[in-house]
Amino acid sequence: MNLVTGGAGHLGNVLVRELVAQGEHVRVLILPGEDTRSLKGLPVEVVLGDVLDRTSLDRAMAGVEVVFHMAAIVSITEDKIDLLQEVNVEGTRNVIEAAKKAGVRQLVYTSSIHALERPPMGVPITEALAFDPNNPAGPYDRTKAQASLLVKLAAEEGLDTRIICPTGVIGPHDYRRSEMGELILTFIKKPINFLVKGAFDFVDVRDVAKGEILARDHGKSGETYILGGERIELKLLHTLVEKVTGKKKPVITFPLPIALIVTPIANLYYKITKKKPIFTRYSLETIVSNSEISSDKAKKELGYKPIALAKSVADTVSWWIENLGITRKTLRL
Repeated sequence: MNLVTGGAGHLGNVLVRELVAQGEHVRVLILPGEDTRSLKGLPVEVVLGDVLDRTSLDRAMAGVEVVFHMAAIVSITEDKIDLLQEVNVEGTRNVIEAAKKAGVRQLVYTSSIHALERPPMGVPITEALAFDPNNPAGPYDRTKAQASLLVKLAAEEGLDTRIICPTGVIGPHDYRRSEMGELILTFIKKPINFLVKGAFDFVDVRDVAKGEILARDHGKSGETYILGGERIELKLLHTLVEKVTGKKKPVITFPLPIALIVTPIANLYYKITKKKPIFTRYSLETIVSNSEISSDKAKKELGYKPIALAKSVADTVSWWIENLGITRKTLRL
């Protein structure tokens, strides 16, 4: 039996789909009242609970062999620091303790590429870098790093673990409109797109889901695996979206200093309109920072084989066009 926390989120529901497709039994931990449309029609066992509630975790882990811990708060802003700390760090601590108590065979933790140290340009980002709990980039990075260190400690204490660090995840079944999904959606919907010159590594959600299972089956305890795709300039990503939609749209590119001046105004707009932020100081600094990311370890040790980014973008755009009406914005994954 596999337990997936955060299983109704973007990566979570795609992992569930992949496990089910492989004929495996899946139990999903769902928050009371949580929107589960992403799991509609899937033959899974749903258990109500919360990573902050140890009693519910004990119930959810009864008879479970492998826990895929994905429940987290993803944020590209500086607010909700307390919530990030509570869910991402203390929630992970609770999952580890509950897994030990239940005699779970293995814990696969989904961290983030941003939990690792951010080296200067020219230095490849690999698993050799340490998790940085003091990362100045933002509270999301710090809390994911802190949680990753808890998982590493659990491995040292005897729990069989793997840590997965995805890059920028895109792909279909994005019912909650993830941060990367919102970026693609903006390219689709807006008549004019405003960009900053920069790039990042984007990976298909289906590849990450398969990589999680590969890590479970072929990875080594205590190890970290980066699951990336392809690095691409944002303007070229915009072009890939245009090719799928068949609609050419003008792009205005801002220099970073100007974009940083405009960012506070944009953040105020997001708050007033209650729209999900896309361009914040954190996101801007991310796309202009080092994004030379290597997935060689996962390819060599796990047999990880990501699909071409052009294919991923095409599938993502097609899914958005067909399913936009049944998606919604949310915070909790």
